[in-house]
Amino acid sequence: MDQIQHNFITVRGLKFHVAELGEGSNVVLFLHGFPEIWYTWRHQMVALANAGFRTLAPDYRGYGLSDIPPEPEKTTFADLVADLVAILDHLGINKVFVVAKDFGVRPAYLLTLLHPHRVSCVVTLGVPHVPLEPRKYRESLPEGFYISRWNEPGRAEADFGRFDAKTVVRNIYILFSRSEIPIADEKQEIMDMVDASVPLPPWFTEEDLATYGALYEKSGFKTALQVPYRSFDEDFGITDPIVKVPALLIMGCKDYVLKFPGMEEYIKFGKAKELVPNLDIIYLPEGTHFVQEQSPELVNELILDFLRSHM
Repeated sequence: MDQIQHNFITVRGLKFHVAELGEGSNVVLFLHGFPEIWYTWRHQMVALANAGFRTLAPDYRGYGLSDIPPEPEKTTFADLVADLVAILDHLGINKVFVVAKDFGVRPAYLLTLLHPHRVSCVVTLGVPHVPLEPRKYRESLPEGFYISRWNEPGRAEADFGRFDAKTVVRNIYILFSRSEIPIADEKQEIMDMVDASVPLPPWFTEEDLATYGALYEKSGFKTALQVPYRSFDEDFGITDPIVKVPALLIMGCKDYVLKFPGMEEYIKFGKAKELVPNLDIIYLPEGTHFVQEQSPELVNELILDFLRSHM
């Protein structure tokens, strides 16, 4: 990983950290989820750079080594998309392949819908493109559903604040690697769902955890809780929600996201293709929510095959 370069770009009044590796006109833009930062794409960046692609993995505003905005609680998905466009403009990049994970899928598809001339194709991991409307999950899941808890201003801050950042990331990686949706009991907080004796997933090392922990010590979690968890109901004014570019969804069969109400049916029985007609779906039988770190060689091969077929 030592060959990955770390650059800082000032746009829209903030300094953004952009990890970069590789050269050439075929550019891949990697968009992370939570609790991830650029580092989650370390395996993919090396593999794709070795295959002749230029790879970029920015930290969103308020994440990792990027600046924290003056008012994190006012950050929106629209901000993230505008930041990405400004970064690409600053680098003189007109068009990219986009690879996104978890909530990064939303800015990936927003970029595609709002700036269709900038995106060649989209690869998403763990989450499909869903209608850009208020989410209904909280209506059909118990009060202890993690998104409901983290949507409540102050609650996650108090929960996370009992621990150092490294422990918070550790607990979330363990919870999100399971096949069940994280749902706390009524008198329990989300962080209490993981016992200190539970080991990390075998593919996630103490060194990896230390890297994440150090970066969240710097950034804190305030912006990360705002986007995505308190920003899902944004109105983007998009009148045509149909994605015109080719897309690939890589889905782990043991990913807890499949347990969201209606999600498995949405993906498996054609509804996902109503918004993304040119969508391929690949299932990984042992895949969890972090397939890009769990099975990097397999995921790298799938991404490369798809990108090469759309160059």
